[in-house]
Amino acid sequence: MFSWLARIASACWRPVSRYVRMSKDDGGADDEKADPTLQDSLVWCKDLEKHSCGEFSFAVVQANEVLEDQSQVETGRHATFVGVYDGHGGPDASRFICDHLFLHLMRLARERGSMSEDLIKSAFSATEEGFLTLVRRTCGIKPLIAATGSCCLVGVIWQGMLYVANVGDSRAVVGSLGRSNKIVAEQLTRDDNASMEEVRQELRSLHPDDSHIVVMKHGVWRIKGIIQVSRSIGDAYLKKPEFSLDPSFPRFHLAEPIRRPVLTAEPTLSLRTLRPSDKFLIFASDGLWEHLTNQEAVEIVHKNPRAGIARRLLKAALNEAARKREMRYADLKKVEKGIRRFFHDDITVVVIFLDHEMLSQKISVPELSVRGFLDTVGPSNFNILQGIDANARSII
Repeated sequence: MFSWLARIASACWRPVSRYVRMSKDDGGADDEKADPTLQDSLVWCKDLEKHSCGEFSFAVVQANEVLEDQSQVETGRHATFVGVYDGHGGPDASRFICDHLFLHLMRLARERGSMSEDLIKSAFSATEEGFLTLVRRTCGIKPLIAATGSCCLVGVIWQGMLYVANVGDSRAVVGSLGRSNKIVAEQLTRDDNASMEEVRQELRSLHPDDSHIVVMKHGVWRIKGIIQVSRSIGDAYLKKPEFSLDPSFPRFHLAEPIRRPVLTAEPTLSLRTLRPSDKFLIFASDGLWEHLTNQEAVEIVHKNPRAGIARRLLKAALNEAARKREMRYADLKKVEKGIRRFFHDDITVVVIFLDHEMLSQKISVPELSVRGFLDTVGPSNFNILQGIDANARSII
């Protein structure tokens, strides 16, 4: 028998039933529509869909030979979940998170009948333990899976509250109307990256006996001279001695075995009561923020139509990436995946618009699941699925 809290949780996410595929980039600007050769074959997008308290826009660009970013938007009648998973060392960890974290969260919400920061932490922990179990089971035949990891950025809108949890350097930003009706950016997450002095100090205080815990290498601060992010899911070789890699993998070989975990999968969390001045949220992997500031991003969203806004942000970043290499985006579009990684990273952008009348009136919208992933066939089969196995996604 469910408690009344469990009934609330049950009502928020029900079985998902609609199936639609995400479209490849179909242009957007007038010149692109007039000339199909200007389209970017490595961009995929969903221009505008509804979620529990507004609308959202979704876009992804691939740079790596195999897309390492994974992402999802899950929306029920009164709740919305956003996940952006920026993998490194391969797609194994980010794909695992996309397949398991939301399900862990829903299982815990069903059991406890509510949403909380502790519950989200538990979902992260269960996902981390599940992936380390997979590594343990498969590293004998696939040793480099121990060096696969992922940043993990999650947002949950639940009964007028926004929960944000993060490991790594993906970022969530809110665009709010300030004085004189000007849009103002506020960063909701901390960049868990060794480039931040705060992060380096934290690592040194946690590892006072390790003079090489952070090392400047080729002009970039790296943890153990290898990795930039200080928090992740996966990266088992930096968390447990049993997963250390031998010298035949020089990129990931540690001169001395680790005595305790170098990285952590515990997320930093923030809780925010959504205010009428909060107009939209941007969730994006670090590839976007390498080329756009928080304020530049919110101004682009604020000044342009909703439909296709994630794609517009993506293309603003790609234009800037091209400019830094003294080329045009029209030329960058011709660069193939893999080689594209020398110009920019895989980038995922999700823009969540907040319609506060829907928050206050609890207007019901259809259940929807949008997932970004690359299947084994190739980029032409990159799908965003709106709707997945109802039994797998049901909270009841």
